[in-house]
Amino acid sequence: MNAALALDLSRRRRLVMGLAVAALALSLLGLGVGSEGWSWHWSDADSAVPMELIVGQIRAPRTLGALLVGALLGQAGAIAQGLFRNPLADPYLLGTGSGASLAVVLVLAASAAGGHALALANVEWLPRIGLVVAAFFGALGGVSLTLLLARGAQEPLRLLLSGVVVGVVLGAGSDLVTTWSPDALRGKQSFMLGSTGFLGWQSVALLAAGLALALPPAWRLARALDALGLGEESAASLGLALPRLRLLLVVLLALCTALAVSQAGLVGFVGLVSPHLVRRFAPAPQRFMLPASAAAGGVLMLGADILARGLIAPQELPVGVLTAVLGGGYLLWLLHKRGVR
Repeated sequence: MNAALALDLSRRRRLVMGLAVAALALSLLGLGVGSEGWSWHWSDADSAVPMELIVGQIRAPRTLGALLVGALLGQAGAIAQGLFRNPLADPYLLGTGSGASLAVVLVLAASAAGGHALALANVEWLPRIGLVVAAFFGALGGVSLTLLLARGAQEPLRLLLSGVVVGVVLGAGSDLVTTWSPDALRGKQSFMLGSTGFLGWQSVALLAAGLALALPPAWRLARALDALGLGEESAASLGLALPRLRLLLVVLLALCTALAVSQAGLVGFVGLVSPHLVRRFAPAPQRFMLPASAAAGGVLMLGADILARGLIAPQELPVGVLTAVLGGGYLLWLLHKRGVR
């Protein structure tokens, strides 16, 4: 084993250990912060609601759910950047975010028109399921429109441009709906800023199942992503069926993003920054990059969620605002450091 390979393996081991320790530490912190701020006394006789119930039914699923949402976005971001060979690609490039937003706004507007205005802050469980389903299929619908406009996934540049066009058009449609139904505007804003406040054990089970289903095919397609990183001609010379592989990658990207968005809204920068963090600390092939990006995304999302809950308690910050601040700040620092060099 040469020195360079040994150094790479050492970096990967350190990154894995660091992410594991960070995930465990943040998970424990997540159990100690709630709507009233930090509280570690889990047996409060004076409380109307037992602290064990608060931790077990509210804080624990929210903590695990935030970790899983970030993992799905992190993996989706790594797939997007590998697929388009662009470090600025993120999971929302193909119209998933705008499609989900339009679907949620349509449901909110229809409810308001029927005399049953919904608010994401206090929506009951049955309408909440409707919003989740609408967001999921709206995200998939956005990707389907992108594929239709691009005539498949054969040409990455055409696919990318089609995603931008679909995002702009669906975003404009969402704005038109909120103009017609102002009651839907607040719900749209909550959805656009992202929130983990609605995550329960059912959400955790769904997110965990989605991640478990997404990781194996991503692992199998990792070599194809490595080949695509070498260029179109090099990948074709290896005998890869590029159109079919791209389509599979787009479907996997869409499913990961749609599931995360349907449960937590549009949380920005997690999918964009997570692969950058992995590449910075442990450059590696995609077979390591994909699961490591998922782990980094989970840690970043959970850290932002804990800060969102505890910074200005009893009020709560939108988690998407904090992920944008943390992720954007990291990218600005990275650009500055590279500029200095």
